[in-house]
Amino acid sequence: MLETIDLSQSLTRAEYMQGLLRYQLQLRELAYQLYVQKRTLVVVYEGWDAGGKGGNIKRVTEKLDPRGYEVFPIAAPAGEDGTHHYLWRFWRRFKPPDEKQILIFDRSWYGRVMVERIEGFCTEEEWKRAYREINEFERQLADHGMILAKFWIHISSEEQLQRFTDRQDTPYKAWKLTDEDWRNRQRWDQYEEAVEDMLLRTSTITAPWTIVEGNDKWFARVKTLRTLVELLSQELDYQPTEPPVAGSTKDKKGESAMAKKTDESKKDSKKKKKKKDKK
Repeated sequence: MLETIDLSQSLTRAEYMQGLLRYQLQLRELAYQLYVQKRTLVVVYEGWDAGGKGGNIKRVTEKLDPRGYEVFPIAAPAGEDGTHHYLWRFWRRFKPPDEKQILIFDRSWYGRVMVERIEGFCTEEEWKRAYREINEFERQLADHGMILAKFWIHISSEEQLQRFTDRQDTPYKAWKLTDEDWRNRQRWDQYEEAVEDMLLRTSTITAPWTIVEGNDKWFARVKTLRTLVELLSQELDYQPTEPPVAGSTKDKKGESAMAKKTDESKKDSKKKKKKKDKK
């Protein structure tokens, strides 16, 4: 499956800036609708090391009301988290929609069928059973009214190596690269097999996976935002307004909101001028 993904897709800077602003503004409007309709959006991010998950999340949340979302960076379970079933630490992080409308997981419960599978942190029986457990878990979330969006940020092995090298050679980025990242890279084929299994067995009607072509970070960010806007528009039965972004689609009357304001200002000026002429 992954070998068929077209990783050459990219955007120009103009296309990126236009698409980014457009979908960010629409997502902000839809986030308010989540609050009004008392719904919760759960966003799951998975992907290769150095795939660009952090930068992607930053652009998704950039224009949202910070009171309405929370990002959970997920690492290996520790303390109390490690003493319960692996799904328990995720259950306990869910919050009611009047408190947080968007919950974003930077890594997630899918660690059971990837890193825990590859590293031997669970038995073969446990990670094979996890596919069913995860599908049931996500079905329960959906039945409760939550909206799920799952993204796999996909990059090529060559692109990952380039990004690792760039991080290593850039002082302010070097902290992002660890010995574990290099070790995981040596197991690329094993992880690729695990990812294929995960995508095939856990992409359901309730919670389908969206594979995001990530070699071009600009393309990946816009695609993720667009996917979220389309999903929420459908689930909430609400169409966000078209923002006055250069090159964006105009409204039914053929005028952008900015153009309308300009016309109204011109009309006011003409009225004032007529009054002066009468005097």
